[in-house]
Amino acid sequence: MAEPRNRALYLLLVIHGCITLAAGAVLVAAPGAIPSFVDVELAPGGFVVCYFLAGAEFSIAFLSFYAARCREAESLHLAVLTIIVFHAATALLELYALRRGIDVRLWSNVALRAIVIALFAYYGARVSMAES
Repeated sequence: MAEPRNRALYLLLVIHGCITLAAGAVLVAAPGAIPSFVDVELAPGGFVVCYFLAGAEFSIAFLSFYAARCREAESLHLAVLTIIVFHAATALLELYALRRGIDVRLWSNVALRAIVIALFAYYGARVSMAES
């Protein structure tokens, strides 16, 4: 992964891993913080849903960190595709929530996910094309 053409993807994976790890930690330490951004109040016991989401965030963070050290093109490509699918599926569900009337501030998260998808699609495609 030390070759120059892979450096950007390496950095993207590490930064992505740090951000998703931090998001998971916030979901555990302060379960209402992220939902309150879009005016969602958790019912008593609703924190458990944030814990489930934190588990997904921790898993994606692990995948990002692992992929940053990965040497096999096929494995790296699979990790990149998994990250893209995770963010695309979440963005679609966020769009569904917006359609159902959730606070419009959720659009910022949809836009952020679109950027993440574009970055991983661009740099992931470059690696798989360069190494195949």
